[in-house]
Amino acid sequence: MNPKVSIVIPCREVDSYARETIEYCLSLDYPDFEILLLPDSEQDVDFSEVEVIPTGPIGPSEKRDMALEYASGAILAFTDNDAYPRKDWLKEAVKHFGNEDIAAVGGPAVTPPSDSLMAKASGFVLSSLLGSGSLRFRYIPKAQREVDDYPSCNLIIRKSAFQDAGGFNSSFWPGEDTKLCLEITNKLHKKIIYDPKVLVYHHRRNLFWPHLKQIWNYAVHRGYFVKILPKTSLRVSFFIPSLFCLSLPLGIATSFLNSILRMIFLSVVAVYLLLTLISSLQSRNIRMMPLVFLGIISTHITYGIGFMKGLLNGRPIR
Repeated sequence: MNPKVSIVIPCREVDSYARETIEYCLSLDYPDFEILLLPDSEQDVDFSEVEVIPTGPIGPSEKRDMALEYASGAILAFTDNDAYPRKDWLKEAVKHFGNEDIAAVGGPAVTPPSDSLMAKASGFVLSSLLGSGSLRFRYIPKAQREVDDYPSCNLIIRKSAFQDAGGFNSSFWPGEDTKLCLEITNKLHKKIIYDPKVLVYHHRRNLFWPHLKQIWNYAVHRGYFVKILPKTSLRVSFFIPSLFCLSLPLGIATSFLNSILRMIFLSVVAVYLLLTLISSLQSRNIRMMPLVFLGIISTHITYGIGFMKGLLNGRPIR
């Protein structure tokens, strides 16, 4: 049984990344699917198999909700316009839908081998244990598991479950996927499965500014979600970068009080830098090592401050 799948690709315009996504989707090893491309305005696309749906200048989450009106598949496969799937993406994902308790399936979004050095360094920061902790399975293949929060760059969901959950909460971006996944698991009482074989390649933002800008947006929304979606956001792991940021000025200040406090502070800093160095050495690329080292530190600080901003302030503005 191969249910029809509607692949949904939101974008502002049909650029080289979007074309790459379409080309890889067209070569998928799956018998029954359609491709819905949602740019802001009417675009010339050299792919007769693709349905182009101009949306106007709206956000990705609104575009994904809008695609529901046009999708004829029983399954919706969401990906980003800067990501492209492995050939067996749909074939591996659809296997799980034989179980009625499973509403959605996600998989890793791996850094493409064609990315630039700065983009690969960004990807290595995200996929490292020190960079993403227990969430690194989102960026490299890890063991299959059940999850309750998963990004929409690689999320395949039953159309009926998407409708019952109310779609994405279009007022949030990024972070709309957190709201949707919570509705699936908490309201519908259905499962979301992470499968390492359901793999896409996702182009990374270059270190440092584009990468850190993205991290900042994620952090601000996660901090805000602690207040409104605590079931999946009120977790110790999300607070650790903020505690790290707060401990730095506190440690510096207290280190002037006596030699013992100074020694404790310097020892903790030394251990952190050593772990960061070890993590950067695992890239096994002499040019990438210093980038990853600085990237991990700057990512921790950026996320920590952004998370506190979201936690203390009101609703984030796009």
